[in-house]
Amino acid sequence: MDIIWEPIFTIASYDISFMDLIDLALVGYLLFRLYRLAKGTSSINIFFGLIAIYFTFQIVDLLRMRYITQILGGFISITFIVIVILFQQEIRKYLSQIGKGKVIKNQKLLKIFNTKNEANLNIDAIIKACTTFQKSKTGAIIVLTLTDNLNYITESAVQIDSKISFPLLESIFYKNSPLHDGAVIIRNNRIVAARCILPVSNDDDFPGELGMRHRSAVGMSEHSDAVTLIVSEENGKISSTYDGNIEIDLSEKQLKNYLIEKFHNPTDS
Repeated sequence: MDIIWEPIFTIASYDISFMDLIDLALVGYLLFRLYRLAKGTSSINIFFGLIAIYFTFQIVDLLRMRYITQILGGFISITFIVIVILFQQEIRKYLSQIGKGKVIKNQKLLKIFNTKNEANLNIDAIIKACTTFQKSKTGAIIVLTLTDNLNYITESAVQIDSKISFPLLESIFYKNSPLHDGAVIIRNNRIVAARCILPVSNDDDFPGELGMRHRSAVGMSEHSDAVTLIVSEENGKISSTYDGNIEIDLSEKQLKNYLIEKFHNPTDS
């Protein structure tokens, strides 16, 4: 095993081993992932600034410039705290993606740990509600939970705890209803809360033609593994968000296939 620590080649009097190459590759991958998370947000400039400071520190250290090295070294020593403070949302999103990984996307282990949610979800009532809202151009946002229970969202909302039904969804999103504004959250085939306030996406590349409902739905998908359905009040188009991505203008058939893919084994009303 010692062979992986033995020098492979030397650069400027530094011995480079196989483990050093792996170390560099991991650092490069981590920086790439951080860049992908920061890209398109206001944090991208901060990211490049921190990278520039770090490489400047390495250069002045090699040149033995003592004073500037001490100054930059003091800053580098607190960089971890600075990163945690400035990149709270990005770090949370990254850790969430690590937790979900491809397991959630492929729905393999999800079926084991969340079978009740999948097996019991009444997608027929949801589809009927969305298509009805589409025709009447009634704005709506419906959050369907997977593994995240979203208690931090529902605690400050209007509690309902009722089985999914088209009449209930219709009454909630009726334009003159006091529950019309905000989102409905569905968990384990039950409408648990209405008038929910969702986190808003801060993505600078977010399409300008989409409204606050869509931005909130994307924000929800960035902070959880939930599936969110949106009906536009302006044009009646049905959209969905998951894992930070948005699909716009779904047909009834596309919506049904989408929900079957995400939740499996839908039951009738």
